[in-house]
Amino acid sequence: MRIPLNRESETPLYQQIGSYLKKAILSGNLAAETRLPACRQLALDLGVNRTTVENAYALLEADGLVFSRMGSGTYVLAQNFVPQKDNAEMVLPLWQKNFQTEELISKSELADEMLQAAGHAHPISFAGGISDTRQFPVEEFRKILQAVMRRDQIAALEYGERSGYAPLREGITHILASQGLQTNPESILITAGSQQAIFLVAQVLLKPNDVILVENPTYSVALDLFRALGFQIIGIPMDSQGMLVDQLEKLLQQYHPRLIYTIPNFHNPTGACLSSPRRRQLIMLAERYNVPILEDDFVGDLRYDGHAQPSLKALDANGQVIYVGTFSKMLMPGLRVGFIVADGPVFNSLLNFKRVSDLATSTLIQRALDAYVTVGRYQTYLQRSSQVFRKRRDVMVAAIKRYLPSRVSFEIPSGGLFIWLKLPKPMSAEKLLPLACQAGVSFVPGNFFFVDGAEGQEWLRLNFAAQPVEEIEEGIRRLGKVLRL
Repeated sequence: MRIPLNRESETPLYQQIGSYLKKAILSGNLAAETRLPACRQLALDLGVNRTTVENAYALLEADGLVFSRMGSGTYVLAQNFVPQKDNAEMVLPLWQKNFQTEELISKSELADEMLQAAGHAHPISFAGGISDTRQFPVEEFRKILQAVMRRDQIAALEYGERSGYAPLREGITHILASQGLQTNPESILITAGSQQAIFLVAQVLLKPNDVILVENPTYSVALDLFRALGFQIIGIPMDSQGMLVDQLEKLLQQYHPRLIYTIPNFHNPTGACLSSPRRRQLIMLAERYNVPILEDDFVGDLRYDGHAQPSLKALDANGQVIYVGTFSKMLMPGLRVGFIVADGPVFNSLLNFKRVSDLATSTLIQRALDAYVTVGRYQTYLQRSSQVFRKRRDVMVAAIKRYLPSRVSFEIPSGGLFIWLKLPKPMSAEKLLPLACQAGVSFVPGNFFFVDGAEGQEWLRLNFAAQPVEEIEEGIRRLGKVLRL
């Protein structure tokens, strides 16, 4: 036990030891029945006389905080815990006071916290940003983990290769090839989810006050990240076919951005897909103005209707596009496995920055995921999920038409997770959210996804993939009831 002692203080050492232990006991950090170190051992650890420790323990016993068992030692007694002082009560150093106190929290988490606080007996959330993790075969994956541990033993617990487990990287190339993107394992960097991938790219390519172009609206947590890193964020308007690329060249000339961030497939939050002509025009303009593109393909393989569009990376012949993908949204968020596909010297820069930021992504999880993907389970899971989620989308569309006012408008997405719904004026989704939560249903207000948070008040995002059919029907019915109040 390492107890901070001030040997220059006028307070005797035994009192300092007693005060430290008393605080730990009353705060609950030392639980009831915890055995304190033997007097001889603690005296040796602290470099004090054994009598000093005995006197400290005597103080604690006199206060009713500990008791002695003959021949066994000194133990902590059960207490009514006294809460520790929070940061508001601390006298903080000046450098701490320079930080902004605004908490960065996921907008879907914010909506669901409001839903839980409302105390409805049967809450239904359309606010999440992931698919239904209840679909994932947990027992099957547990067996894979056990098999990997038996097979690889200590190797599964080491750091592993800097760019990621080689068989997994090779497996990812096969998955991408089936989606029309040809690459090689040497161009793939495994990351802790797509969020880390976006962070790495942003850190390597930009510095504070640099300009980044994004679709407006866009993924709210990416906006939070770019704001936290001090970038100037400029929005590019969208329509039902994705980014309005015709307006891009003017912005490139005006702002000289260092990066274009885009979600061309089943966009978050709108569900739109960038049309094929616009994809080629986007790459052409990026090449002309020497601006890299960060393509976030978080659920690009969840298609229900229509024809597949090639990824921007598949159309990129010169290393203009950096591609980010993830398994977390499709399988389960706790996997925290994503990846970057990048060509040229930027790959080594991303690799080096990842190494100094976290050394490596979990080798055990990478090996288990590789085993899951290698035997074809991923493709089977993807096909099954697509069938389930398509049905849920159709049920939500039908429920919206049945229960919501006829003046709401939306496009039916051909894939992905979300329906982007527009409310009739003068309704505000942000003002509607507390009322909806009281009725037992949540969503994410549209203004959370805009560069300027004042925009998009008339929009809201509904996740149809995360809830079973019967919950979707009931949740939209509740939302309709609130809208008609």
